Amino acid sequence: MSLSAEHCNISDWLRLEATVKASVYAVIFCFATGLTILIVAIVAQNLQLRQETRYLLLCHHLLCVSFYCGLGLIFQAMRALHANSPLLLCWLVFGVQLSLGEGILFTLTLMAADTYLVVCWPLKSLSVGNVVKYRVLVGTWFFIILKNVCLFLIEGTSVTQEAILTSEPLCPVILNGVPARASGLVFLILLLSVFLISYSLIYHEGRRSGHFNQSNIKARKTILIHLMQMGLHIIPTLIFVGLGKMCGVFYFALNLSLFGVFASAQCCSPLVYGLWNRELQSRLYHWMDCQLWYGHRSQEEQKTVNLNKTQPL
Repeated sequence: MSLSAEHCNISDWLRLEATVKASVYAVIFCFATGLTILIVAIVAQNLQLRQETRYLLLCHHLLCVSFYCGLGLIFQAMRALHANSPLLLCWLVFGVQLSLGEGILFTLTLMAADTYLVVCWPLKSLSVGNVVKYRVLVGTWFFIILKNVCLFLIEGTSVTQEAILTSEPLCPVILNGVPARASGLVFLILLLSVFLISYSLIYHEGRRSGHFNQSNIKARKTILIHLMQMGLHIIPTLIFVGLGKMCGVFYFALNLSLFGVFASAQCCSPLVYGLWNRELQSRLYHWMDCQLWYGHRSQEEQKTVNLNKTQPL
């Protein structure tokens, strides 16, 4: 059964879709934010980790994931609850979320390029990373914001000022036109190309260094896991961008299926890129041991104090 565009805008299907997405975003936001706070705290407490480019990119990536899921929860809740928010507010929330999603993919690509420099050019990566790591992040966000603002102005010119301030129950999205979809496809293809080239060169370097080296085996497993994780980010996004907005039961089921795949990637990002790291694992275990030791010591001290209070003078 297919629905017209007008009926689709007010149908129970879209409200149900928004309700499901808001629920999923809530779970992912709680899980990802908790692990993000833990990983960022571990990195922030160690000067050596703070100075390394890969951990700066890791914290930036995880913060983008948390904020992305938080804004996704807000936007989908606005649609599910029929909040009647102004069209401009809907566009701003969705636009910021979209920018954070692009920041996630851009950061993953930078992490792959940084790993290539560390593996294949270890001496040069130290000098290059310390000089340009903050500049690259600033340049990344400048590009993303400038691109989306230009697309926002292109699509927003067709809407009158009165319409922008009117309330919309289901919060229609922006950046869904042909220019936005075309630029999105080009953006994703470029990032995916850099990602694949970087990990291909890393894999080739690992094979050249020796097939029976345990570190190379660990590195190859890491590359495969990262490629699968990137695929979970890229493939649903490419299908979303290529199809555009459609209506009907089939699209509803396809949309939720793709969203489930994409959501699993966001949920697993702190595990794959954070706690999969052996150095972070060791520091996490050390931190947990310290917390347990201090907790046990505090309990013993409290018991001693209570025992002294009960003894007669």
